[in-house]
Parts: sequence; structure tokens; C-alpha cells
Amino acid sequence: MIDSTIFQDKKAVFYTLGCKLNFSETSTIGRQLKEAGVRTARRGEVADICVINTCSVTEVADKKCRQAIHRLVRQHPGAFVVVTGCYAQLKPDTVSSMEGVDLVLGAEQKGDLLQFLGNLEKRTQGLSFTSPLKDIRSFAPSCSRGDRTRFFLKVQDGCDYFCSYCTIPFARGRSRNGSIASLVEQAQQAAAEGGKEIVITGVNIGDFGRTTGESFFDLVKALDEVEGIERYRISSIEPNLLTDEIISFVAGSKRFMPHFHIPLQSGSDEILRLMRRRYDTSLFRSKVETVRRLIPDAFIGVDVIVGARGETPILFDEAVSFIDSLDVSQLHVFSYSERPGTQALKIDYAVTPEEKHWRSQVLLHISEEKTRSFYLKHVGQTMPVLLERSKNGQPMHGFTPNYIRVEVPQDASLDNHIVQVRLGDFNADGTALLGTIV
Repeated sequence: MIDSTIFQDKKAVFYTLGCKLNFSETSTIGRQLKEAGVRTARRGEVADICVINTCSVTEVADKKCRQAIHRLVRQHPGAFVVVTGCYAQLKPDTVSSMEGVDLVLGAEQKGDLLQFLGNLEKRTQGLSFTSPLKDIRSFAPSCSRGDRTRFFLKVQDGCDYFCSYCTIPFARGRSRNGSIASLVEQAQQAAAEGGKEIVITGVNIGDFGRTTGESFFDLVKALDEVEGIERYRISSIEPNLLTDEIISFVAGSKRFMPHFHIPLQSGSDEILRLMRRRYDTSLFRSKVETVRRLIPDAFIGVDVIVGARGETPILFDEAVSFIDSLDVSQLHVFSYSERPGTQALKIDYAVTPEEKHWRSQVLLHISEEKTRSFYLKHVGQTMPVLLERSKNGQPMHGFTPNYIRVEVPQDASLDNHIVQVRLGDFNADGTALLGTIV
């Protein structure tokens, strides 16, 4: 039994590192604390509770987590400090021994954070509650409001793929999901709260249905029927799980946007084999071509890793040639980071940090050219844009259905409204098209 009087008039700060899924889960934790009587600390206030949701996708992410913990401990002296997320699950002893940390919660425990807070008394040594991989089974629902217009709906967690470079299965456990009925209910609640757009998130969302006997396609069709939500975006889906029926459904849907994010990771079949990915470049190309055939103006974002173990200069050249030949809209480029305990460490050939940086720049240049070309094809068109109010008098911004960022003059009355906008040239820093409301 939780003594709710402990939380009355307490203030909390939240810090999130990593993916959209982490942000969604932090928002859910924040809502639980709010319902218990805790309010979010205002700027400049010293908080009573600090919640840090961590990432461990790279060595740099680990370092940022440690820096964030140290910084928040300094900024909020005396606060009860809770650390959760992937870094906490993978390195609980390291985190619990850090100065100022009181509580470390793993993947199975973070959904029940209130149960572990006790009386919020500081400890000389942090307590750690994590479960072994085989025991990470529960699905903690989350539908968070990222801003005034966009919600993030967590539909799935964990991963069964065990790619050779990745620690996510060890940090988040096996693939599991909520039921379609429960997720539809959360989408309906988001609509009731004024949400116009939902981003569907998870670790491996195309694998949806492992624990309920349903399918991701069934979920897409059910969500498409929710009244009030005008836009859905599929955050990221493995190419082998992006079926032609899903692409065809999106092509004919009014609510699912013409926007796909498909992780490639390498344009070399040999590197894909070493990564233990479940597709080859031929399958990936066929998915891109199917999207282009059915939805010619779709935005296609692609994840790519450079400098993976085994990526010789010849194989990198192969990858660049393949990626450059794809009709995609943007690349998200990541440098390979060695993760303890992964099978990739057994691969002999290692790429130097300097070479990784150079290879990243090569792909970033290709990405800039592809994105610019994609944007320019739409100059002069009139498209619906979901506008968001900006701070400090800056221009409002929003996105077209196919994820073109647009700027228009500030008008607070248009916040969270979809308006018709004629697309003009690029803004000063080239990050958006200037728009005229029609």
C-alpha cells in the first residue's frame, strides 16, 4: 500500500536520453507521479525527485547517461534520484554505486516506479532492482503527449532478433505487446485530449502480436478506425516485416501518413550477414520500389550504420553505391559502437574512429542531397500542414503528410490546427520550406 501523503507537494524533474520510446515511457512515469500528488519542478526550482531514463545504444550514450546523472545530482542537492532505462538494466551495479543515486530500476520494474520509492529518504548506497533477461516479460503501456499536437503510442517492447551488434534484447527483453483493444482505447483517449497525430512506437513494432496472437497489420487497420485522430506515423519498421499489404493499406488510408522509416544498417550483403540481419539488399530495394510505385510522394527515411566490424573499404564502397542508388528521402547515419557481450566483437576487421567519421560524412552528404531533392520536388504545391506553436516569437512549424518540415509566420490561433499551405523555397538554414497559408 502506497502512502500518498509522502508525495504531496513534492516536485520532480525528468531527464530522458535515447529513443522516442524512452520519451513515451518517461511521460507515463511523470503522469503516475502527478496522479500521486507530485508536480513537475519549474525552471530554477530544486526538485525533490529526479527521474533519469537512460539509453545504452552506443558507448557515447553510456557516457551521456553518466554525465546526466552527475549533473542532476549537482543541480538538485538532496533530491531522491531514480535511474531507469537501458543503461540501468545493463549496468545496474555501476549506476547504483554512483554518488547521489538512490534507486535503479530495470526494464521489468520501471512501469511500477511508485512501488519502489518508499519514503523518499536518501541512501548512502543506491538500491538496484533488475530482472534477468528471461524474466523481463511484462508490457507497460504508454501513450504520451510529446507536445500539443503529437502523441507517442507504445505498442510493443523488446526484441527477439539478437543482431550481432545490438544490446537492446538484453536491455529490454523479449518481444511483447499490448492488445489491439487496449491500444485502440489509448488512441481514443488521445483523441479526447485533443491529439491530432499519433506516432506508433516500439522496439520492433513489425513483430507486434507475439503475446496476443494478433498482427501489426491488424493493429494498423484497427487504429485507422479511431475517430478524432487525423494522422498516424509508423516510427520504424524492419524491412522484412514491412509487408506489401501494409504499404498498400497506407496508400489508401486517410489517417496513416505516406511516411516510412526503414532501418537498412548496411548496403553490403556481406555486412548484413555479419550483422545477422534478416534480409538482404535485394529485399530492401524491393520494399523501397513498392513504396514508390504505390505512394510516389512518400517520405522514406533510412537508418545506416558505418564502420561496423568487418566493413572493409571495398564493402563500404559497395554499401555507398547501393545506398546512393535508392530513391529514399533521408539517411540517419550512426557510427558503429562496440557493445560488451555482443557477437560482433568476434569479427576480426575493426574500423578506426577516424575512418568511421570520414565514412559518416560521405553518407551525410548523400543524405543532404537526397533530402534537398525531395523537398524541391514539392515547392509550389499546396499541402495540409499540422502546425505547432513555437517559442520566443519564432515562426510556427509543422509537417506535411509526407514529413516535409514547413515554417509559417507565428499565429497562436493556428496551434494544433491542420491548414492548407503553399510551399515555397528553403528557409535561411535550409531545414524547412517557407510556407504561405492559403
